Amino acid sequence: MKKNVLIIGAGGVAKVVAHKCAQHNDELGRIAIASRNISKCQAIIDSVQARGSLKQPAEIRAYALDALDVEATKALIRETESQIVINVGSAFLNMSVLRACMDTGAAYLDTAIHEEPGKICETPPWYGNYEWRHLAECEEKGVTAILGVGFDPGVVNAYAALAQQKYFDKIESIDILDVNAGSHGKYFATNFDPEINFREFTGQVYSWQNSQWTTNRMFEVKRTDDLPVVGEQSLYLTGHDEVHSLSKHLDVPNIRFWMSFGEHYINVFTVLNNLGLLSEQPVKTAEGLEVVPLKVVKAVLPDPASLAPGYTGKTCIGDLVKGSKDGQPRELFIYNVADHEDAYAETDSQGISYTAGVPPVAAALLVARGEWDAKRMVNVEELSPEPFLTLLDAMGLPTRIKDEHGDRPWNQ
Repeated sequence: MKKNVLIIGAGGVAKVVAHKCAQHNDELGRIAIASRNISKCQAIIDSVQARGSLKQPAEIRAYALDALDVEATKALIRETESQIVINVGSAFLNMSVLRACMDTGAAYLDTAIHEEPGKICETPPWYGNYEWRHLAECEEKGVTAILGVGFDPGVVNAYAALAQQKYFDKIESIDILDVNAGSHGKYFATNFDPEINFREFTGQVYSWQNSQWTTNRMFEVKRTDDLPVVGEQSLYLTGHDEVHSLSKHLDVPNIRFWMSFGEHYINVFTVLNNLGLLSEQPVKTAEGLEVVPLKVVKAVLPDPASLAPGYTGKTCIGDLVKGSKDGQPRELFIYNVADHEDAYAETDSQGISYTAGVPPVAAALLVARGEWDAKRMVNVEELSPEPFLTLLDAMGLPTRIKDEHGDRPWNQ
């Protein structure tokens, strides 16, 4: 049994993680939150206390930490006696935090793939560039490292595993559909870290088609789907983390990721990109100052965590799976719908942060109980999906299935 959780990061997703850990602190033990900005950590603690999220009385402590400093991170893990680390800081921190966990024996969980600041859309599979290089060391040391255990990647990986294990004999295609049909009322904003958000869209779009990597440009390939609750939506083929692990672990020839965008977002993105303002490469101003254009754009856009009050509407994220069962063709959509206003009422956060922040806490509970304490490095599809989805049902992210038999909860 592992106990005591260290949350690294202090953005919108970290706030959800903190609330959910607090709701389950009888199992998870002590909670600590660390980031470079200790005041943001304290604000999250204040929110947890104001909402009365703690299941049993306990102190949550805030710490200042530069998580790129491996020795400092190791020292904090030991000081807090944390046996589970949930890394929801910038994706640039992943390898440093993973190293600290491998050296201390703490379980490591993150929600996104590692990135290097000066590189975008590296050679696929992306996990092979950084994370999977540590597969052998994690296994040798018996260290549990669960990669990409947010919603996408994360829950959608569990959906794919469930579909393969329970609903299909052979799968021909998995199309992951991510729709945010909500409105934050701002002229322009991103729902999570703008720097990471834009980096997803400025390079090659990699997808797995006909059992090989295929490249496209962003906004080049479009589809329209009529989805549960959110209705008809336009989605675009986009590069994304989970395609890079599912293509390795599942014998499926076509795996693609699609995200919904409105025309306004596309227009603003296109202008920023064409002006070079989304570049990750430094430039010099006339005054001799060296700046990274993408960081400047991030600095002037709204903080994603600030979008939560007044955010309305819903999200719909799921896997459209096609293949065959018992010799007959079949198709199903396994999905979740989340509500921005409900997320704010519970955790002071908008729905995108909620869908990303609840799953790593469910995973932490399964690690604490021993069910997902893999003692090696894994992606979510390598673990049993049913206990994970059962927990998510109870924690605010219920899963449904739509197929030829109708639309129903996944376990009915």
